[in-house]
Amino acid sequence: MKAGATSETGYDLHITRKENWFDDEPEIGLDEWKSFIDTDDEIRLDGYAEAKLPDGNARRVDSEWLAVWTLYSGSTANENMAWFDFRSGNVVVKNPDVAILSKMWKIAQKLGARVQGDDGEIYGSDGSVVAS
Repeated sequence: MKAGATSETGYDLHITRKENWFDDEPEIGLDEWKSFIDTDDEIRLDGYAEAKLPDGNARRVDSEWLAVWTLYSGSTANENMAWFDFRSGNVVVKNPDVAILSKMWKIAQKLGARVQGDDGEIYGSDGSVVAS
């Protein structure tokens, strides 16, 4: 799958308020995520992600609060979509590119959060690591 895809493999980045994204608190609330989606006309709640695999089959992931960034410049004809999934009090994106990282940072600012990778590193507005 491409950048922003949801699959079992890859590297996740998390929009989080937690010291470490895997901690219990403080969470981004589901109501906050829903409100954000309602106010950002670039994000649409789809509830699923689907992508074609190299063998021609499709892989679908259902998640009630999974949203797509509709203005992602890397997407073409419903492929290479940028999906944002709400999980465990975080908003999670798999394998984001620089454009998606920048959008994640903007979302994090609106939610009073930050962007943190699976290994604990923190990302800045330009998609680069600012702290590890």
